[in-house]
Amino acid sequence: MKKVEAIIKPFKLDDVRESLAELGITGMTVSEVKGFGRQKGHTELYRGAEYMVDFLPKVKIELVIQDDQVEQAIEVIVNTARTGKIGDGKIFVTDVERVIRIRTGEENEEAV
Repeated sequence: MKKVEAIIKPFKLDDVRESLAELGITGMTVSEVKGFGRQKGHTELYRGAEYMVDFLPKVKIELVIQDDQVEQAIEVIVNTARTGKIGDGKIFVTDVERVIRIRTGEENEEAV
């Protein structure tokens, strides 16, 4: 199993969720996060004063999926979340050693 973490622009979340659901991937965790990479933030005006906004709002989607679903999931996320502009986000893929469903005690594939 793999854990796929995708950090994307917030307005792309619904499109990505729907595209993943079409693949049969329905379980996910979504968090509102802030950060920056090459985008470096921007300046805003508030009550006449200019200030720097270093951390930009993003959404982090976390999926734990079977190994054979990973490439399709990545392709769907990339194609759906891409705007072609700086700040489109990143995808991280890591191995998952063990999963336990707390309610039933099921483990690994059965728990996902």
